[in-house]
Amino acid sequence: MRRKIPSTQALVCFDTAARHESYTRAAQELSLTQGAVSRQIAALEAFLGLVLFRRTRHGVALTAQGRDYARQVARRLDGLELDTLNAMASQGTGGALALAAVPTFATRWLMPRLPDLAALHPDIVVHIETRTRPFLFADQGFDAALFAGTAEQVANWPGTRAVMLMAEEVVPVCSPRLLHGQTQLEPQAIAALPLLQQSTRPEGWRQWFDAMGVAAAQPLSGPRYELFSMTATAAVVGLGVALVPRILVEDELQRGSLVVACDRALRGERGYYLVVPAVTAADDAPPALAAFEDWLLRQAAESPSTGATA
Repeated sequence: MRRKIPSTQALVCFDTAARHESYTRAAQELSLTQGAVSRQIAALEAFLGLVLFRRTRHGVALTAQGRDYARQVARRLDGLELDTLNAMASQGTGGALALAAVPTFATRWLMPRLPDLAALHPDIVVHIETRTRPFLFADQGFDAALFAGTAEQVANWPGTRAVMLMAEEVVPVCSPRLLHGQTQLEPQAIAALPLLQQSTRPEGWRQWFDAMGVAAAQPLSGPRYELFSMTATAAVVGLGVALVPRILVEDELQRGSLVVACDRALRGERGYYLVVPAVTAADDAPPALAAFEDWLLRQAAESPSTGATA
């Protein structure tokens, strides 16, 4: 059956004109004449049976229907462009893997290990985008996700299967100069220092102090940062003490730009998981995904200071 889809050229002209609300600027961006853009949009309107633009004293403006359609078209064109780039990047026989990942774990733990994957499987191309919440794989086009959360959150992610990579262990870290020559601080002393807050973990410090048996006066007070990488950097420059997963600050701890302020870690309910669509059986996964999963589990098992669970 023939699809009811307008020409790609017409959609590109419409998308560009909609972004600028100008045929002239669309023509300049696409290296076309204004007349050519106008004809493409007129053909699209005839195809749809809708008026997408209305004439104004200063040019054109989207109609309400045109604005709604523009949002849909932009999303589809972005997806088509990404699919095209992924196909172009998939050199060799290994195939490409589209991976969604929580950002700091991806940059701090996964990416430094990817050269090892490339050495073992040079034909596999891994594309990474950040996602922090569960999503529907059918709608997003990802092959797998690296997710940080609780077992309950993973169990409630519909249409997926998950493999736990490692448990999360958080420790207080800071710049060495905040310790004033001391090697370690007691939890009560930590409570007196500026506390760097993680906006995605608003109860993090309260939970740590409760586990240590310390009644901290203001466990929720302090500057908030969205990403662990931001919190870690704030700690490096001496803004306060950060409560972060140890595996995300391995480099800083090795370099000495961060030190563990109190080596009493808290292993919470959260962990790091590989999540894939449930229809992808472990023994029937695409070759690229199967190779990546096998490699990832080995990396997690060998990772130091993680409490890894393969």
